Amino acid sequence: MRIVIDARMYSQSGIGRYIRNLISHLQILDRKNEYIILHLKKDFNELNYKNNFHKVLADFPWYGVREQLMLLKLLKTLKQDLVHFPHFNVPYFYNGKFVVTIHDLIHQHFSMQRSTTHGPIIYKIKKIGYRKIFQRAIKRAEKILVPSNFVKNQLTSESNIPSKKIVVTPEAVDDRLLKVTVTRKFDFPYIFYVGNAHPHKNLEGLIKTFMKLKKKHNLKLVLAGHDNYFWERLKTKFSDKDIIYKGHICEEELVSLYINASVFVMPSFEEGFGIPILESMACGCPVVSSNAGSLPEVGGDACLYFDPYDLGEMGDKIDLVLKSKKLREELISHGLVRVKGFSWKKLTEQTLEVYESCYRT
Repeated sequence: MRIVIDARMYSQSGIGRYIRNLISHLQILDRKNEYIILHLKKDFNELNYKNNFHKVLADFPWYGVREQLMLLKLLKTLKQDLVHFPHFNVPYFYNGKFVVTIHDLIHQHFSMQRSTTHGPIIYKIKKIGYRKIFQRAIKRAEKILVPSNFVKNQLTSESNIPSKKIVVTPEAVDDRLLKVTVTRKFDFPYIFYVGNAHPHKNLEGLIKTFMKLKKKHNLKLVLAGHDNYFWERLKTKFSDKDIIYKGHICEEELVSLYINASVFVMPSFEEGFGIPILESMACGCPVVSSNAGSLPEVGGDACLYFDPYDLGEMGDKIDLVLKSKKLREELISHGLVRVKGFSWKKLTEQTLEVYESCYRT
């Protein structure tokens, strides 16, 4: 097979992590098929592949007319048997065989207008365009890859996609993260969160909960994540000496923050998976999580859950972990076992099986 993987989001956080780990493990597992990896110029110049992997320059950004036209034009020249689009932004008029990964349906369920720089008219036009491209992508795909049964059930119930067309490939902790050497210590107790600051993340709820908790505990809130516009809105609204906005952090600092945290909190209204939960577990940090979306599916019995719409319950569950050493130790112990059930190698093996099944049909 000659397989194209659209890796233009290679350097991004969420989808980029998925792309990086998939390509890395494919290079180990598959020496038979030929792979063409599409990259933006910045990644194209830095990355080199060997053997049956080759890079092709595709230096046009996602979510726009240029992507729709230029990516379509490029794909017509590559003579591929199959394309893997790791996101829903498939060129509308592409008619070749492809598989698509749908990480979540959050854009369909939550309005991002209050966090966008576009006016309401432009926002609505883009929203309609995204919806049409999304629907065509899932209808036309040979197979749809999703990270959780939660997302699979959403697609079958909301978009009437046949269950047999959807393959669940759970994600995992980045192997490199587990090899990071940590020397940094923090001389204060803190609650930790890492991710973006989109509305569905419920960070305003977490911050309001923290402001009440800190009256009972000598405590800080550490928030990390590189997403300037969304974070700036939060910083403006919630400026407090005990809230530390870390911005973008390196892997060593990320692991340090997990290891030293009193508790990691995932307050989201919805998630398609929830890798930070697994990262916390791998680093021996107790997790308190929302019970929404895929999070209970990922966390299993290794998290303490709360209703994200009930800030009182969120505060009570965090308070329990802060006060009980026994509960902390139980959550850490269960987490170290839980995280071993997730593997990028396994995800890659499942994905390779999907590629081959599509080629045979």
